[in-house]
Amino acid sequence: MRQESLTGLKLRPPGDHGGVHHGGVMLEEDMAGAQDTIYLCNFRVSVDGEWLCLKELQDVEFSLQDSMQRSPSPPLALSGINHHHDHHHHNHHHQQQFPEQQELRDIMPPSPPPLQHVSSLSRDPVIIERSNLVNISKLIVKELIETSLKYGRMLDSDHMPLQHFFIVLEHVLRHGLRPKKGLLGPKKELWDILQLVEKYCPEAQDITSSIRDLPTVRTAMGRARAWLRMALMQKKLADYLKILIDHKDDILSEYFEPDALMMSEEAIVVMGLLVGLNVIDCNFCVKEEDLDCQQGVIDFSLYLRNSNHIPGESPDDELENDNMTTVLDQKNYIEELNRHLNATVTNLQAKVESLTTTNALMKEDLAIAKNNILSLQEENRQLKKELGIEVKDANENGKIPLKITETTAEIEELRCRIESEKKSRQDLEKELELQISMKSEMEVAMKLLEKDIHEKQDTIISLRRQLEDIKLINLEMYKKLQECEGSLKHKTELITKLEAKTLSMSETIQKMDEKCKEMDGVRSGAEEKVRILDAEAAERQARTNGVERELQLEREWRTSLQETSICNTEKISQLHQEIDQLKRVSEIFDAAGRVLRSKGGVR
Repeated sequence: MRQESLTGLKLRPPGDHGGVHHGGVMLEEDMAGAQDTIYLCNFRVSVDGEWLCLKELQDVEFSLQDSMQRSPSPPLALSGINHHHDHHHHNHHHQQQFPEQQELRDIMPPSPPPLQHVSSLSRDPVIIERSNLVNISKLIVKELIETSLKYGRMLDSDHMPLQHFFIVLEHVLRHGLRPKKGLLGPKKELWDILQLVEKYCPEAQDITSSIRDLPTVRTAMGRARAWLRMALMQKKLADYLKILIDHKDDILSEYFEPDALMMSEEAIVVMGLLVGLNVIDCNFCVKEEDLDCQQGVIDFSLYLRNSNHIPGESPDDELENDNMTTVLDQKNYIEELNRHLNATVTNLQAKVESLTTTNALMKEDLAIAKNNILSLQEENRQLKKELGIEVKDANENGKIPLKITETTAEIEELRCRIESEKKSRQDLEKELELQISMKSEMEVAMKLLEKDIHEKQDTIISLRRQLEDIKLINLEMYKKLQECEGSLKHKTELITKLEAKTLSMSETIQKMDEKCKEMDGVRSGAEEKVRILDAEAAERQARTNGVERELQLEREWRTSLQETSICNTEKISQLHQEIDQLKRVSEIFDAAGRVLRSKGGVR
């Protein structure tokens, strides 16, 4: 489904109409565009009380003749031809074409008077696109919440309304995105915008850093989709996008057109819809999803309200809904309480830090005050000793010295100083008690913090275990890779050895061929010798017919020569057999060499 399925019908701008000469061509283009748009966007968004409905249009058939005979729709009226001429013809066929005219009214506005056509089309198509996106977002968010209440709060990536929500959210965030400047300029991507959230919200650094390190996502659009899924899992999607909207003059103006949805007031409505998704728990496995490819299409039949639907339900369904609402209310209360506790924990941490600093300062002040009190007490003792000695001397001598009058003033001053020191000591004791109470509160807060830290440590330990498991898997894969490399090296060595054997066998075959040739020469020489001997024997037999001894000797010699010739023939036959066997072996080794060469070429 193209983007027109989300943005609605595309109307021709008011200034794009031609004269009479080009009227027919523009009329055909308008009808072709209407056909495409109605075929791709076969639903109409309407509001029915508190319901946001999509009405399905039933098989609207368009033809150029019928459209010329009907009353001109607003895009056709802008072409500026034959309006008054066709008006009479339209009145003539009005009764015959009423059903088709009624179907056209479902997708197009009613035809106003000719003078009001330009004013009715003066509405910006971008505004219509924004309103369509907002309405479809409302519809899909409502369906998502209802299905989560019906089938359970935990949703995964296979949930169809959740997939539709991410498709619509992607269209919302990419609406009005600026194109790149020039051929060599950088392309404006949604991922570049989402990375800016961590500048204003440090909590988003974990998401962006983890998505940057994802090995399965390679494109910028895939990283943006993974970021949106992670933010929805953490229930921070509305907060992060609200940060972007709050700083849209600083951030978004560089990436979006002025009439984009993120720069308009409709963005606040979309953020309000996203806040409602905090009641849903989502679970995604981002590593297993193919986020780089194009997302699917939206099946609007899931969001069409059935006309035969009766609002009353069975008591069991009502009881289940009541139980589910109570459970969700408790869950929302716990989540809100968790947020408040997190806020109080942060405040208590700040207070603990400030109190530790003040406590250290108060301890230093208390130590200084104690030292001052000890020094003053020592001075007081010394003055009392001196005063008591001087009074005894006066009583013994019976005289009142002048020094007593001087010391009385000093004693009064010392008493005043002692009283002030007592007051300061009481104040310090009160402050010490206050510090002790605050310290007890701090200890309670620290215990809570330690509990939270222990829980986080448990999660860290589990994550470390998972990391260790992943490391073990990586080590096993590395070992398998090394084993494969070793086997590959072993096979290459075997191939080289076999090639060397084939070369040596070819050399031995050549040597055997040479030996065979030599044996053929020896055999031919022996045959010639046999022939000569046979001739000589025949001559001697003819000459020595009378000599029996010589004849017997000649016969014995002949028989011996025949035996040697037979042995030679047997040897020659054996050599022929060996030559045939060697040729077969050479053919086998040649075939093996060709197979090994072909394997070496494939590798």
